[in-house]
Amino acid sequence: QAQLVESGGGLVQAGGSLRLSCTVSISIFSINAMGWYRQAPGKQRELVATIISGGSGDRTNYADSVKGRFTISRDNAKNTVYLQMNSLKPEDTAVYYCNTRGGRSWYSFPTGSWGQGTQVTVSS
Repeated sequence: QAQLVESGGGLVQAGGSLRLSCTVSISIFSINAMGWYRQAPGKQRELVATIISGGSGDRTNYADSVKGRFTISRDNAKNTVYLQMNSLKPEDTAVYYCNTRGGRSWYSFPTGSWGQGTQVTVSS
């Protein structure tokens, strides 16, 4: 089973930016769907963004709370998925995780083992 290692988190002021990376231990070329999730203290883990590979290019989807601020992308040659986060808000504070997904639907389940995540803290 693929191992997922997230990195790039840190402490940033509101309005700032961070780019998260998720390195996968196997080739992601044939992995159709991947996603970024986050879990804030005392809250359930939630899906933030998905990227679906396709013949006409990748298709991305976002939670309403991050739409227009976050961008998910993938580099198959590096087996890495990225999450560019701009205009960060204190409510974006959470541990961020990536995972493979079982389908193209927003409601598909994650299929891999969870990594350790990367902490993002946004100060006001």
